[in-house]
Amino acid sequence: MGFVRRELPITDPDFGRLQVCVCRQQAVAEASQNRLFRLSNLDAFKEQTFEAFNPQGRLGLGEHQVRSLNMALTLSQQYAQTLKGWLLLLGGYGCGKTHLAAAVANFVVRLGVPTLFLTVPDLLDWLRFSYGDRESGFEERFDEIRNIRLLVLDDLGTQNATPWAQEKLFQIINHRYVNRLPLVMTSNLRLEEMDGRIRSRLEDPDLVTKVEIQAPDFRSPVRETSSQPQLSTLHLHSSRTFGSFSMRESERLPGEEQKSLEKAFRAAQVYAEAPRGWLVLMGTYATGKTHLAASIGNYRFGLGEEPMFVVVPDLLDHLRATFSPTSSVSYDRLFDHVRTASLLILDDLGTQSATPWAREKLYQLINYRYNAELPTVITTSSPLDEIDPRVRSRMLDRRICEIYVLNVPSYRAAPNGGSSPARKTAARRKTG
Repeated sequence: MGFVRRELPITDPDFGRLQVCVCRQQAVAEASQNRLFRLSNLDAFKEQTFEAFNPQGRLGLGEHQVRSLNMALTLSQQYAQTLKGWLLLLGGYGCGKTHLAAAVANFVVRLGVPTLFLTVPDLLDWLRFSYGDRESGFEERFDEIRNIRLLVLDDLGTQNATPWAQEKLFQIINHRYVNRLPLVMTSNLRLEEMDGRIRSRLEDPDLVTKVEIQAPDFRSPVRETSSQPQLSTLHLHSSRTFGSFSMRESERLPGEEQKSLEKAFRAAQVYAEAPRGWLVLMGTYATGKTHLAASIGNYRFGLGEEPMFVVVPDLLDHLRATFSPTSSVSYDRLFDHVRTASLLILDDLGTQSATPWAREKLYQLINYRYNAELPTVITTSSPLDEIDPRVRSRMLDRRICEIYVLNVPSYRAAPNGGSSPARKTAARRKTG
């Protein structure tokens, strides 16, 4: 029947106790593991393991974002092996928080650890439902959640914030805090946005390992919101990051050209860390201006922000299109959406149609952001003296704007010595 009884003296505590035969040990272990898996509520997340987690993310992640994902993966793996304290995973939508939380749960369930994986709204629904459950009452279910060996709470902060919900959630978290029971939580909220009582426990450095994931949404290259018009084309430049920017073996460039490329690259990196004021990148065609501007946008997008990247002629076309009787978006709404963007990247300033209407609309946009001191990145291949004087005067205000000239040949021009047309053009356009 698959059981054995060892010959032992009557005084032995195992005397008369049946043990599983070696022929059935694997099957029993698998059955136990399957039971734990069913109880853990992990069926929908069974594929989300450490092995399936890609720390490179989607194409085009910058070095900083890749480091963030690798660090999150390493800390999650270490936590799964020890279950010491709490693991708090913070980050924007789709950055991999839930995958890592489920990977921890899947790992420990395979080791035989009783585990429960619940999104916070589902947890509260589960508790509400238990009031009318005759077989398993509220107290029994509530006690099971509080004391399970490992509890994983996904999407903290998305629950309906009724007083009852807040109180039940706090009671669960506080019980596990007092008893130092392992807990994994994910949230897209900042700590300061959470309930004060819960936040105070999450800020305990002796108990909580806090991991902030700085990466974009794995599920989509661009977020869509129906309430706002979609003008930004940043998703078309997802591969343009600081990590993929080529210095073109800059040691082969003449000294001044090498310095101009390196200075622009460093300035873009610094600006991406904390966008303030304006950054203007100048130079001839195909020198890397758009790549650096898109890198800034992708870096901020990876931190959960939504920068707007627009090519100036395309922007003006969008504005003109709003006057059509078939347009579903009003001009005022579209124009306000652009001029108030938290970070606006205007690519190819100077290539637009120079009609009085176009010049006026562009000036109104730039003047608004100038007066409001809103972060703005501008790329242009036009010399300063060819730009609208009203716009130029604001670009030359050193209190708010920094200008960097990429005084290098075109990427498409072979650096084989001599002076290419691109090199000559860039030299003429150099500013002090």
